[in-house]
Amino acid sequence: MDARRAEVRALEAEIAALRRACEEPRAPGEDTSRARKSLQEVHQSDSGEWAASKDLRGHLGHLESELLFLSTLTGINIINYSMKTEVLTSTENTEKSIKKVLQRHRLSGNCHMITFQLEFQILEIQNKESLSSVITDLNIIMEPTEYSELSEFVSRAEDRRDLLMFFRSLHFFVEWCEYRKCTFEHFKEKYSEAVRLPEGAASSCMVVQSPRQPGFELVIIWRIQIDDEGKVLPKLDLLTKVPQQALELDKNRVLETAPLGFRALLGVLGIEATLESLIKSLCVGENH
Repeated sequence: MDARRAEVRALEAEIAALRRACEEPRAPGEDTSRARKSLQEVHQSDSGEWAASKDLRGHLGHLESELLFLSTLTGINIINYSMKTEVLTSTENTEKSIKKVLQRHRLSGNCHMITFQLEFQILEIQNKESLSSVITDLNIIMEPTEYSELSEFVSRAEDRRDLLMFFRSLHFFVEWCEYRKCTFEHFKEKYSEAVRLPEGAASSCMVVQSPRQPGFELVIIWRIQIDDEGKVLPKLDLLTKVPQQALELDKNRVLETAPLGFRALLGVLGIEATLESLIKSLCVGENH
């Protein structure tokens, strides 16, 4: 508002100057160069401001496009962000020509269905020869989710003050969760009589039951783990639930060794093909 008022006052002054130039007595041969000059200055000033405004809008549009591209690529959306800076002064810093600036950042966002809030501090140290920065504090707040695997990972990222690991691992964790959900939904739709999802498609459990042999079930536990270095890995296990009579008749210990065979099959066929093979071996209904 103050800038706009200043522009209006400047324009009024130029108009007044033009009027004075027109009203001043002139010799018969004197031209109106002063008036034309003032008008030209006003036009140049306005043109410069419009050009600067156009450049700013173009730059802002470019930044928005880049942000949208990164959000689409990573799935991470930043909703709110703020930063405060504080210059740390001391006699020692002044004597050694060292400048220390503490930045306090706060942001909130989401990665698909997972929301988060971050608070972290960055200390910048600048001297005559170099500029360095380090994260001195990191606090991560996650909204309550059904993904218990995230709590330990978040604590580890906070202890290490590793922002890069947090964002990278969160991205791949969510991708695996989405893949697991889609896979469970696919088999539930394809083998509706045999497949159950007791805790929903977003859970880590899928149950396969035999249509012809009640009480005979295979339970697939599909966890998504994040190791100490932030690498995201799927871990699938097979549990068997069969009547006691079937266990007594299993002289070759097929049911006992089924989990080991399941893991070996995963290494050969991959996740989807292994689950398909497992369901087909148990689901002997005529429709399949």
